[in-house]
Amino acid sequence: MAGKRQLSPEQVDTFQRDGFLVVENFFPSDELETFGAAIDDAVSGRSSSDRRPLSEKSLYEQSFIQCINLWEDALAVRQHTFNPELGRMAADLLGAKAVRIWHDQALYKEAGGRETDAHQDRPFWPIAPADQVTAWIPFDGSRRGTGAMGYLPGSHRAGLERFVDISHVFQEPYDIVADPAVADIEPVWVEADPGSVVFHHSLTVHQADANETDDTRRVYCIIYFADGCTRRTAIPHLIPDRQGIAVDEPIAGELTPIVWPRPKGDLPPQPKGRPPELGFS
Repeated sequence: MAGKRQLSPEQVDTFQRDGFLVVENFFPSDELETFGAAIDDAVSGRSSSDRRPLSEKSLYEQSFIQCINLWEDALAVRQHTFNPELGRMAADLLGAKAVRIWHDQALYKEAGGRETDAHQDRPFWPIAPADQVTAWIPFDGSRRGTGAMGYLPGSHRAGLERFVDISHVFQEPYDIVADPAVADIEPVWVEADPGSVVFHHSLTVHQADANETDDTRRVYCIIYFADGCTRRTAIPHLIPDRQGIAVDEPIAGELTPIVWPRPKGDLPPQPKGRPPELGFS
C-alpha cells in the first residue's frame, strides 16, 4: 500500500498509459503556503523591474512570466525544489534508480494571459533518451479559464517528436494537435485542487488555456531526468553549456545534482555564478 507521499503501482501504470498523472493532496496547506511564498519572492526578484503592461509584451511573454533555475537564487526555494519524496515519485514514474534536476521554472500566467500553445517539452532539450518528467505545481489549484493544463493522453507513446515554436519568433507554431499521429486523441483538461502535483512526460503533448481571471496563475515546475542521460546535440542550452558538457557526455554537475535518492535536508550547494535567463524551455 502506497504511503501519503508515495505512488501506488496503479498510479505508475496510469502515468505510463496516459503520459500524465494527477497526485492529489501532496502538499499540506502550511507547506504549500511557504513554498508558494518562496517562489513569489524569487519571481519578484527576477521580474519586478519589468513594468510593461501585458499588451506591450511579445506573444510568448503574454503566455507567462518565465523564470528558470530559481533554486539557485534562494535557499528557501532550494529546500522545496529538492523535496526527496517528490523526487522519488519522479524516479518511480520514469522507472529510474536515480533522478537529477534538469531545471526548474516558474510559469506565472498574468491576468488576461493568452493560452500556451500545444507542444512537447523534449524537442527544446538536447538530452537523450526521453527519460524526463515534469512536476507541475499549481499553488492555487487549477481550473478551466485560469490557465489549466490540457494533455493528449497516450501521445508520449505515439512516436511523435516535433518542435513547436511557442515563442512565435522563428515561425508560426506547428499545429501539433492536428498531427496525424495524435489527431484522433481528445484532450483531457486537468482541474486540480491546491496541494496537487501534476506530472507529465517530456513527449506528452500538452497546452494551457488562457487566464480569464483577474489573478495571476502561479505555477512552479520541476523537471527531472533519469541519471545517465547524455547530451544529444550541440544546440545551445543553459544547462549543459554552463557545465561544459559535450555531445554524448553524461549530463551531471553542480547545475544538475541528484534529487533522489538524497537524504531529506541534504541540499546541494548554490552553483557558481547567477543563472542567465533563457528564452524558452
